[in-house]
Amino acid sequence: MPSAVPAILVGVFASFGGFLFGYDTGTISGVIAMPAWLIQFGSINTDPTTMAVSPYAISSSIEALVVSILSLGEFSGALLGAYLADAYGRRLGLIVSCLVFCVGVAFQTAAWELAMFVVGRIVAGLGVGLISAIVPMYQSECSPKWIRGAVVSCYQWTITIGLLIASVVNNATSKIENASAYRIPIGIQIAFGVFLGAGMIFMPESPRWYIKKGDKERAIKSLAYLNGTDINDEIVINEYQTIYDNFEHEKTLGNVSYADCFKQGKSKMLYRTMMGIWLQAFQQLTGVNFIFYYGTTFFQRSGISNAFLISVITNVVNVVSTLPGIWGVEKIGRRRLLLIGAAGMCICEFIVAIVAAAVGASNASAQIVLIVFVCIYIFFFASTWGPIAWVIVGEIYPLNVRSKAMSMATASNWFWNFIIGLITPFMVNSGAGNANLGSNVFFIWGTTCAMCFVFVYFFVPETKGLSLEQIDELIENTTPRESTKYIKNLKENSGADVERILKD
Repeated sequence: MPSAVPAILVGVFASFGGFLFGYDTGTISGVIAMPAWLIQFGSINTDPTTMAVSPYAISSSIEALVVSILSLGEFSGALLGAYLADAYGRRLGLIVSCLVFCVGVAFQTAAWELAMFVVGRIVAGLGVGLISAIVPMYQSECSPKWIRGAVVSCYQWTITIGLLIASVVNNATSKIENASAYRIPIGIQIAFGVFLGAGMIFMPESPRWYIKKGDKERAIKSLAYLNGTDINDEIVINEYQTIYDNFEHEKTLGNVSYADCFKQGKSKMLYRTMMGIWLQAFQQLTGVNFIFYYGTTFFQRSGISNAFLISVITNVVNVVSTLPGIWGVEKIGRRRLLLIGAAGMCICEFIVAIVAAAVGASNASAQIVLIVFVCIYIFFFASTWGPIAWVIVGEIYPLNVRSKAMSMATASNWFWNFIIGLITPFMVNSGAGNANLGSNVFFIWGTTCAMCFVFVYFFVPETKGLSLEQIDELIENTTPRESTKYIKNLKENSGADVERILKD
C-alpha cells in the first residue's frame, strides 16, 4: 500500500538546511558582543556611553560589515542555486552547497584578522544562499500535496532551532576569556554541514528534475520511493503522467530564461515572479532579524541585564511558536495566516515603540514591555510569515521556470537581509554618524508590517490543498482575493471535499 512516510521523511531531513542558516545567523549576534572576539578584532572603546559595558568595541561600520556581509554571499548563492539545481540536480546541488558552507566556516574559525573573518563570512553565506534556494524547491517537488505546506514549514522551524541552539552555545561560551569563546560556536558548524551533506547522499533526487531531464525510468523510481510503493503502482504511473503532461505543455512555450520570468502572458509569470520577490522582501522588512542579528547588543544598550539570557528566551519563543504555523498552514491556510501575522506584528511593534518613546527605554516598566511584546511579536512572525513565505515561493512557479524564479525570490530575501543588517547599526546606535533611534526603530518595523498586510490582501492567493500543477491552474483562472472562494465553490458544487474534487 502506498505511503507518504518516505516523502515526508525526505522533506523533513532536507529541512535541516534551515538549521545551518539559523545557527549561522544566531551565532553572529552573540559573537560580536563577546569580549574575546572584541579584543581580537576590535579596538579600545572610547564611547563614554558604552565604555562601562564593554572595554573593547567595533565601530558601527565594522559591525554592519561583519553582520551583513554574510547576506551578500547568500544573495549570490541564491542566484547561483538556480544553475546548480538545474544542471546537476537538487540533491547533488545540496551536497555541493554544504561543502562550500564548511569551507567558509573553516575560514572564520581559523581567522586571526578581520579580513580573513569577513572572507569566511562571504563564503559561508554563499553556501547558505545555495541551500536556501534549493531546499524549499526540493521539499516542494518531493512532498505530497496534502502535507506539502507543513513539510516546507519545517525548513523555517529548523531555522528557529538553529537560532536557539546558537544562542544557547553563545551563552555557554561567552565567559571564556580566550579565542575559544567564539571559535567553539563558529567551528561546530562544520559538523552540521557534514551531517546534511553526507545525509543527502542517501536521499532520492526530485522526480520532477528527472522528468525535466527526460529520464523517465529514474523519475518513476523516485516517485515509487517517495510513495513507498513499487514502480508499477497505478498511483505512481498516474502521478508521473500528470507531471510529464504539465511539463510537456510548458515546453511548448519554448526555452525559458530569466527574462521569461518577467513576461506576463497566460501563466501570469510577471505577477508570480514579483509576488515571490516581494513576499520574501516583506518577510525581512518585518524587522525580525533586527532581533536575531542585533538583539544581544540592543538589549545591552537598553539597560537590560543578562542580554544573552534574554536572547535565549526570544529564541525559545521562536522555536515553539513555529509549531502552530506548521499545523495551521494546512488547516487555516497560507493567505489568512499571513494577514493575521502582519496585523499582530504591526500592533506589537507600535506598542513597543510608543511605550519606549513615552517613558524611555531605560525605564524598568518599559523594559518589561519591550521584552514581553518582542516575544509576542516573534510569536506572530514564527507562526505565520516565518514558514509561510518559504512555503508559497516553493509552490507558485511552473516547473520550467521554478529554479530561476525561486532563485530570484530567495535572492530578494538575502538582499533585504543584507540591507537591514547593513543600516541597522547606523539607525539604532548612538554616537557620531548614527541616528540613535534606539527603540524608536520599532515605528519603522510597525509601518512595514502594515505594508505587509496590504500586500497580502491584494496580491497573495490561497494555495492550500492543491498540487503544484493545480496551483498553476488556480493562478491562471482567478485572483488573490477570489482564490479562497474559487476553491470553496468547487467544494460546494460537487458536494465533496476539495481534495477529492481536484484529484486527478
